[in-house]
Amino acid sequence: MGRAIYRITGPDARDFLQNLVTNDVRQLDSAGIVYAALLTPQGKYLADFFLVKDGESILLDVDDSLAAGLVQRLTMYKLRSKVQIEETGLGVSRGSGTPPEGAVADPRHPALGWRRYDAAPTDDGTDWDAVRVAHCIPETGIELTADTFILEAGFDRLHGVDFRKGCYVGQEVTARMKHKTELRKGLAVVDVDGPADPGAEIVADGKAAGVLHTRAGDRAIAYLRFDRAAGPMSAEGARVVWPQ
Repeated sequence: MGRAIYRITGPDARDFLQNLVTNDVRQLDSAGIVYAALLTPQGKYLADFFLVKDGESILLDVDDSLAAGLVQRLTMYKLRSKVQIEETGLGVSRGSGTPPEGAVADPRHPALGWRRYDAAPTDDGTDWDAVRVAHCIPETGIELTADTFILEAGFDRLHGVDFRKGCYVGQEVTARMKHKTELRKGLAVVDVDGPADPGAEIVADGKAAGVLHTRAGDRAIAYLRFDRAAGPMSAEGARVVWPQ
């Protein structure tokens, strides 16, 4: 999937984003990059993205498929804020080896290597799906959809949400899920023995137990109902086991 890179400028840019997204934008001063999401007021996923410090401006790095809708939503929230959002024409270079000059570490997990923003993007050939499966890292449009609650997708583990920053869109639902309930559903890495394609329903004792998503070899990311996933499961012609 391609990426779209926008530049956010203006004296209100940081406060504008701080009031909307799941993570603390102030981390840009120390980390240089922040992973975050924009949610619906009901706490469901709209888009995930990276915010990157670029001098006095902020780069917004988002999947192509969500770019137009995200910018439209941000523009709707902008109201009287002194903020400008413009396309840059930049791309994203990625790699898992020694980071080049100007690169920033992917904040989600060390295994995801580095990202660099330039006009001629490159990729070092890393099998990113295998990396994602190994560390249960969701992908836009695959594990992350309009039905996703970000804590079920592991955003706290991926440094994509801050519970101390104060209000943002969808904060009330997210905080309640964190502090008042035990997650009954969510993403997990499962072992898969046999033929089963992404999207296959996972069944346990004749009952729906989840859905298979990204697969790499004999492992996959799955969305599970944890109360039904403790024992043997199946998906199409495959045996599925949640090692926990």
